[in-house]
Amino acid sequence: MPNRLAQARAERKWTQAQLIHELRRAAGTKQKLPPDESVKRRIAVWENKGGAVSAFYRDLLCKAYRRSAIELGIADEPAPPPPAPALDDALPVAFTRLDPGVVALLRDHTQSIRLLDRRLGGALTFKQTVAHVEQIDGLLRHALPGAHREAAADELSQAAALAGWQALDIGDVREAWRLHEIATAAARESGQAAGLAYATAQQGYVLLDAGQADDAHALIARARAQAGSAVPPVLLAWLHAAEGESLAALGRRDGALRALDAAADLLPNDAQDDSLPYVMLGAGHLGRWRGHCLARLGDGDAIDDLTSALDAMGEGQYGRAEVGLRVDLALAFAARGDTGDSHTHARRAAELAGRTGSVRQRRRIAQLLAA
Repeated sequence: MPNRLAQARAERKWTQAQLIHELRRAAGTKQKLPPDESVKRRIAVWENKGGAVSAFYRDLLCKAYRRSAIELGIADEPAPPPPAPALDDALPVAFTRLDPGVVALLRDHTQSIRLLDRRLGGALTFKQTVAHVEQIDGLLRHALPGAHREAAADELSQAAALAGWQALDIGDVREAWRLHEIATAAARESGQAAGLAYATAQQGYVLLDAGQADDAHALIARARAQAGSAVPPVLLAWLHAAEGESLAALGRRDGALRALDAAADLLPNDAQDDSLPYVMLGAGHLGRWRGHCLARLGDGDAIDDLTSALDAMGEGQYGRAEVGLRVDLALAFAARGDTGDSHTHARRAAELAGRTGSVRQRRRIAQLLAA
């Protein structure tokens, strides 16, 4: 194949001296070329031996000949673009056709994990919950739009919120945040205001555990305000109580108690709502919540509420909940100056926390015992 640089010079009937003159003119005053003899040797190597042309001389040759580097044969041809994928390769192998039966199976599985979590704690069920989240997420990625996809998105939101709470319980704040992001995104797709309000407010607890109480309160209050009257009363009561806890974390006693009073006023007599399996909130739960907030505030008056809640719960009925309740009782007795009862509840809480694997509660117990 003839040398294209040599061809270009022959077409213009330039001598080597004329080419060097054009190269110097292209270089201008800012770029200095070596003596003519040195440049002549380079031209001979380029034209006769196909020697490589440096980037410096490549630019000058292109200016001198007014041709591209590819036209002069001193740059490789660009690689051809990859062929466009066939339609069958570009689309998923198979779309997911969701139906009420599949959604019901997903819902039942989430509920079974939820019940195990309440009894055994997050450490023993966390991997199973995350695998369930990934399974639903995979189904949704290839699911056709429609009501069944939205229902499955609601299940993904609930499962991811549960997994996020478990991650928080085992002390993995980063994973807890990631899973709550999945939960809130899925809730938006589902169009369920209740699921979005719940997942968003619960995400505030990740901020609480990260020591960002102001941000936590802002997020929970926003979730409660946006929910408005679009969610069932029991969830609205739950949102007010969660806001009360965030206020208690900030030391704002009056605001916390007002929020808890609002929760009590909103709580219906029959607080069981089958559409909200993730919300457990009766009068006893709310009393425990109030006691927890008072304990956070260092108020010994929390003891009555917490003792009543413990009696109503029944020992061993809810593993993680009992751990938290006993830690609160230990704090409340300590605030009253009763170190004996405080240590009794702290030791029992530590024993239960060991069974449930709650890093979150063990951290609270260690701080309590150290104090």
